[in-house]
Amino acid sequence: MRVLSIDPAIRNTGFAVLEGDHRQATALEYGTLSLPQRLPQSGCLLAIHEKVCELIERWQPDELAIEGIIYVQSHRTAITMGSAKAATVLAAARHSLPIMEYPPTCVKLATVGRGSAGKQQVAFMMRAMLHLTETPAPDAADALAIGFTHLAAADPVRAHLFRERKYI
Repeated sequence: MRVLSIDPAIRNTGFAVLEGDHRQATALEYGTLSLPQRLPQSGCLLAIHEKVCELIERWQPDELAIEGIIYVQSHRTAITMGSAKAATVLAAARHSLPIMEYPPTCVKLATVGRGSAGKQQVAFMMRAMLHLTETPAPDAADALAIGFTHLAAADPVRAHLFRERKYI
């Protein structure tokens, strides 16, 4: 299976393309789409949409995995994050990709073993589990972890944990 995974944000969107399964996953590409502060929100949304479309066209993933919107104290932040997520979902829908959403605690639990793990722990685990030569930047690491979680959820042996919401 090949999955494109996205950690949506208006200024720093993490992305990753993983192939295989959770026992032997390979990171084909990962990184962060960083957009300047001077770019208006509409420009950021367009850039996110175009980057996701470009990744889909280049890598031809089977599915898209995305982080679900988390509770934030600021309504403005939630709306901005939701907009970045919408730009991604629209790109996936345009290419007829199935879309799966995972809450942050689920991703942390599936990759680190603790739903309250920090960003550095997630990055360290992604480096170790995917045999990367360097520790990925935080947003890229989150995207890798989302993809890894999706591969784990697709495994018939582990799928019951997701269905029973032990990872969610």
